[in-house]
Amino acid sequence: MKNILPKSLACGFLLAALWSFFPFAAASEQLPQNIIRLHVVANSDSPEDQAVKLKVRDALLEEAANWYGGAQTLEDANFAICTHLQSIADAANETLMENGFPPTARAQVTDMHFDTRHYEGFALPAGTYRTLRVTIGEGQGKNWWCVVFPALCLPAAQDGDALLNLPEGQREIVENPQKYQVEFKLMEWYEQLRSLLG
Repeated sequence: MKNILPKSLACGFLLAALWSFFPFAAASEQLPQNIIRLHVVANSDSPEDQAVKLKVRDALLEEAANWYGGAQTLEDANFAICTHLQSIADAANETLMENGFPPTARAQVTDMHFDTRHYEGFALPAGTYRTLRVTIGEGQGKNWWCVVFPALCLPAAQDGDALLNLPEGQREIVENPQKYQVEFKLMEWYEQLRSLLG
């Protein structure tokens, strides 16, 4: 009889956590349909390669703003990226050459899995996202990432305005990660389990 109360409390806590998780999971699973991430991977972790990675990043953000900074839908942004992929790679390679590096950058659009990531003022739950990936040289160094649609890290972007493109439930999650710390962790475990099960 003594063990019933702790077990009941534990069970109640688990049910409450799951009850709050399901709406969060549903909104989180929809987020990748509204977001394109930028992933810049350095050649290596040497100070020189890491420094030029940041210069390449800046050039890519400026180039991206030229082509799809005003996109209103993921489809529009994705089309603009794919149409101008060569100019994006060219911008990266010009920056490399201006800084004394060989033009070894490659740009591609792919779907990539990310763990939960926190950024300045927002966070994204774990999941598979459409990604503009730019790899420099061997691509063995630390990476840099952000969100280019909505335009959260483009030079002219105003974070609050950019997030208005997201549906309300998804915007609430992205803007207020501190309210959903448990759910973010559960989402990571859920994504890992899905990955293991294929």
